Amino acid sequence: MRISEFQKKIEEMYFAKDSRRGPHATFCWFAEEVGELSRALRKGDDANRREEFADVLAWLSTLASLHGVDLEAVAVERYGKGCPRCGGTPCGCVEKPAPAGPSPAK
Repeated sequence: MRISEFQKKIEEMYFAKDSRRGPHATFCWFAEEVGELSRALRKGDDANRREEFADVLAWLSTLASLHGVDLEAVAVERYGKGCPRCGGTPCGCVEKPAPAGPSPAK
């Protein structure tokens, strides 16, 4: 399934409900799913990680649809020819240091 097909499937399932909820509240649900993915990554539970990745993609698709954005088209436009900054594949940009924060759980 292509990204555009997935986005259309999510629209068929949830667009009416998501439209009633509105973009702001839908973004809050998306942010909550990203938090759940973060927890799943820290815990190292493969089944839960896979589920949360799928949920994040579904909520991102919903947000894109609410804003009239075709995810596949914009992804290809922005990343289809390589890194948007340096044009390289792989990226040749110099990485910034990661922000300080709590160490991931092992």
